[in-house]
Amino acid sequence: MKKYVVTGGAGFIGSHIAEYLSNNGYQVIVLDNLRTGFRKNIENLNVDFVEGNVLDKTLLKDLAKDAGAIFHLAALVSVPESLCQIEECIAINALGTINVLEAAKQNEDCKVVLSSSAANYGDEPTLPKKESMVPKPMTPYSVTKLDGEYYLKMYQQQWEVPTVSLRYFNVFGPRQNRKSSYAAAVPVFIDKALRNETLSIYGDGKQTRDFIYVKDVVKANILASVFGEGVYNVALGYSTSILELAEKIIDITNSKSEIRFMKERPGDIKYSQADVTRFKKLGFQPEYDLEKALTETIEYYSCAIS
Repeated sequence: MKKYVVTGGAGFIGSHIAEYLSNNGYQVIVLDNLRTGFRKNIENLNVDFVEGNVLDKTLLKDLAKDAGAIFHLAALVSVPESLCQIEECIAINALGTINVLEAAKQNEDCKVVLSSSAANYGDEPTLPKKESMVPKPMTPYSVTKLDGEYYLKMYQQQWEVPTVSLRYFNVFGPRQNRKSSYAAAVPVFIDKALRNETLSIYGDGKQTRDFIYVKDVVKANILASVFGEGVYNVALGYSTSILELAEKIIDITNSKSEIRFMKERPGDIKYSQADVTRFKKLGFQPEYDLEKALTETIEYYSCAIS
């Protein structure tokens, strides 16, 4: 039985990867310190859960023994928090990634799949975003995610550790925390719409994002664990405005919610869209369009609220 390690596996995206692997009969070890993850996300899965963190080198090496791949999602994921906790962000996101790579280095052909971020592009205005662009990270979060990509490349070149980095754009789906102070737009909008409460949009709503469903992100990780190296964008490859997103959610939920426009937040990136050509050439093809993905996500939150 092939063995896989998922760091941050009790979190939003990590738990979906762990679920897919366990449902397909693999041995799965989930490592999570439960800072932003939840036991309930994996409580019904056939996985071995270890409460710990990626700064524990010895623990990581023990868990990674004989693993076929490490899906590395453990990170300080909040951009605002990274600005307030720079040293902690560097420790978790950069040093933690080095520890993961060191653990993989001890095991022949153990591939490291890094969950990176479209935040690495920063405020570069050119659209769509291509992997070949010069990165312009603007926060400790994005700087350390970019660090991780370079460390993966270095370990592949210096020690032949197989690696691949996935730059996620705007991921959404079931289990995304809608109650966090840093919650993303999709779960917040869905929660408000289901309660017929006002949806607040910062700015004019014309800002765009390239959304992708979490189950397609799982598919991307599985593909990357077998094929490819370097950096790949993970997105649908087209943009949706925040206003359009809000209106779609209100329509699907048949909500009485109204939309309120708030003062634009400083530092928000105005437009975002991925060029997904490189990953498509590797064989990646998302199964969910925005409408289908939103409908399935809304069903999940509807059951959670009721």
